[in-house]
Amino acid sequence: MDDSMEKHVAQDTTGWIRILDPAPDARIRMVCCPHAGASARALTPLARALPGHVEALCVQYPGRQGGAGEPVDDIRELAGRIRDELRPYDDGRPFAVYGHSMGSVVAFEVTRALEADGVRPVRLFVSGRRSPSDGLGVENLPRTDEEIVAELRELGAVPAGLLEKPKFRQAVLTVVRNDYRANSGYLADLFSETVAAPVTFLLSSADPYVDADAARGWRRHTTGGFSLASFPGGHFFLGEQLAQVVEVMTAELATGPALPQQRAERATGGRR
Repeated sequence: MDDSMEKHVAQDTTGWIRILDPAPDARIRMVCCPHAGASARALTPLARALPGHVEALCVQYPGRQGGAGEPVDDIRELAGRIRDELRPYDDGRPFAVYGHSMGSVVAFEVTRALEADGVRPVRLFVSGRRSPSDGLGVENLPRTDEEIVAELRELGAVPAGLLEKPKFRQAVLTVVRNDYRANSGYLADLFSETVAAPVTFLLSSADPYVDADAARGWRRHTTGGFSLASFPGGHFFLGEQLAQVVEVMTAELATGPALPQQRAERATGGRR
């Protein structure tokens, strides 16, 4: 990629990929997929905390403020379009991929899409959700606006004061309803849908949606190895445990394949 393209990409504020803390000398780029209802800005602390050799490419799902296009309520379609948005950044440097909660299965499908194109991410980090083939594991999802707002308050997903503002509240509810529909409707095949990238699950001790046994279900969806790292906290543990999470990410990336990015040969008789 030439300098003019690099500058254009880094300063883009209308597309799906946001570089919130540019690291022009980075050796690895981490594609970061936010949780349901969130924008790329929710990943700002992580983007800033990563070491200088890792640059965060934060995904702005469509339908958010400043996000291009209408909301997408199909995880696979969303991931395919994210892969397309990543093409300008495909300059030979390795990708890693990270996703939290709904973002975990988005990240899983983005990784699959990259691998189908011959681009092999060095690692997939996930947190806050059961494995792709296990579904949400939640019997009673919030349905009404009041139930959704109550859950957002309980989890601390949105600052409570903002939910009192009618215009902001309605915008959040529109996005969250769409994301809940996408997340609850997604289910991968246990045997055929895997990634070659090694998977690291970041587990919080008091997450109401996933425990250690459920987290280990991700092992079945990778042929590249699995590890689990535990942290104290609830569903949104990243804010309190940011330094520790970044330490784990940095260590795991250091054990990945050698640079530059390795490209998988397109299989002629494989599962893709």
